[in-house]
Amino acid sequence: MAQKESKITLIPLGGLGEIGNNMTVIRYGNSMIVIDCGMEFPEDDMLGIDTVIPDYTFLTENKKRIKGIFLTHGHEDHIGALPYVLKELNVPVYGTRLTLGLVKHKLKEARVSGDLHEMNAGDTLSVSPFKVEFIRVNHSIPDAVGMAIHTPLGVIFHTGDFKIDLTPVDGSVMDLQRIAALGSKGILLMMADSTNAERPGLTKSERLVGNTFNETFRGAKGRIIVATFATNVHRLQQAITTAAKYNRKVAIVGRSMVNVVSIATELGYLKVPKHTLVDIDEIDRLAPNKVTILATGSQGEPMSTLTRIANGEHKHIKLIPGDTIIVSALPIPGNEVSSGRNIDLLVKQGAEVVADADSDIHVSGHARQEELKFIQALAKPKYFVPVHGEERMLYKHASIAQHIGVPSDNIFVLENGSMLEITKKGAAIKGSVPVGKIMIDGMGDKDVGSVVLHDRRQLANDGIMVVIVTVDRHGVMAAKPEMISRGFIYVKEAEDLLDTARENITKLMEKYEGKRIKDFSAVKQSIKETVGKTLYANVKRKPMIIPIIIELD
Repeated sequence: MAQKESKITLIPLGGLGEIGNNMTVIRYGNSMIVIDCGMEFPEDDMLGIDTVIPDYTFLTENKKRIKGIFLTHGHEDHIGALPYVLKELNVPVYGTRLTLGLVKHKLKEARVSGDLHEMNAGDTLSVSPFKVEFIRVNHSIPDAVGMAIHTPLGVIFHTGDFKIDLTPVDGSVMDLQRIAALGSKGILLMMADSTNAERPGLTKSERLVGNTFNETFRGAKGRIIVATFATNVHRLQQAITTAAKYNRKVAIVGRSMVNVVSIATELGYLKVPKHTLVDIDEIDRLAPNKVTILATGSQGEPMSTLTRIANGEHKHIKLIPGDTIIVSALPIPGNEVSSGRNIDLLVKQGAEVVADADSDIHVSGHARQEELKFIQALAKPKYFVPVHGEERMLYKHASIAQHIGVPSDNIFVLENGSMLEITKKGAAIKGSVPVGKIMIDGMGDKDVGSVVLHDRRQLANDGIMVVIVTVDRHGVMAAKPEMISRGFIYVKEAEDLLDTARENITKLMEKYEGKRIKDFSAVKQSIKETVGKTLYANVKRKPMIIPIIIELD
């Protein structure tokens, strides 16, 4: 009997064609490992949705085969789905110290237990038939790693989110030597971050932001409010260090910011000079030029600190003349409008806003084209899969890899669910697994579903019309139909239209006179169709119509 051909199968469940939801399965034989377990923030039309995660049905169906979940770093788009996945999967989770510190907090909030194992950059863990090696990279959060997954067929190198920063704030430079050593021995497949694949040149060092902070703090006469990503610990460190240099106290505002500062300080990733931090309640007792506030809301999130300040709704912080607002982040695609609106409102209230991307008030944590080329040249992979990016980013990264020398037949731009099989004979896409998105309200673990989301959109766009029909036991209407509108039309100004609808309902109900109604669902559907046609014919709108039938004894 011929021996079964050994093969590696790469199965992305999220993170391709999108920013967020990063989750990838690597399978060899009957064993699997999962790289990252992330979420994404909802789009504007996902009304009432708080969290979006990949459909992880494939993981639950193969739970006995999964050897572990391996995390590249602690950003939400790489760890945010863990509280939901770990409710159904009892598998070990591996990550670096800060990453697991953030994971522990998330699991505690969700009341979910986890089998967490701390790893360091440079460590290698055997989970047969895999050996997973953690390789230090630079990103916008400390303790980020790439991974070399050693398999019987060869090495799979996953860069994780990265950039090449030769002067990082914490002094820990990306381990380019190890990547080069792996490349010299032969890397079978590389998966690499594509976020900035469209941007030429090199990503600037995080230290430049510290220089900009210094210039801005030196010239500021009043309070300084710095809005940035809560998990950008290096950015927070530079803001706190600069504030202390100019004898300013620092107040931390925003739940996620408070949590990250607490965790990062406790674990030693954030160094806060003594007597620098103050409670937000104390800032009004200090001179304005002695106050710095670190806040959430750089993306214009509706309930964030900066948005509430901009709207004049924050409980503790009201803008005063002389305030300087530093927005130390670029808007993620889709957040440009809300972020810009915040800046307009802040400027209108007299604040000086520093948000110019050319002022080095923000630098990216993702590699640009020249860095991507450099990693390709070091790794020299046989096969290449661009990951972590929208479609155009993935295809641009594929083009870059081809120019560096990877044959076009060895480059695979995958979709979520695609199954890339690699054997000694070659590589090819062989089918797919079902994938999708689970939409969640709050910390619930139930998918809201497309039907509910459709209803919410309909309510938002066209409103609702409740139709109440009262009949006696003989099917005779006991009163005129009552119609209640919310978000559709102003009833007092549309009596003619509603009278027409009532007349049509009355005509419809006449055929039920003298009969006891047994199938109320059929009658409700008829009322819904009749009213819907009447309203659309007159105003070209389709509100949600809810018929209610009351039967009198």
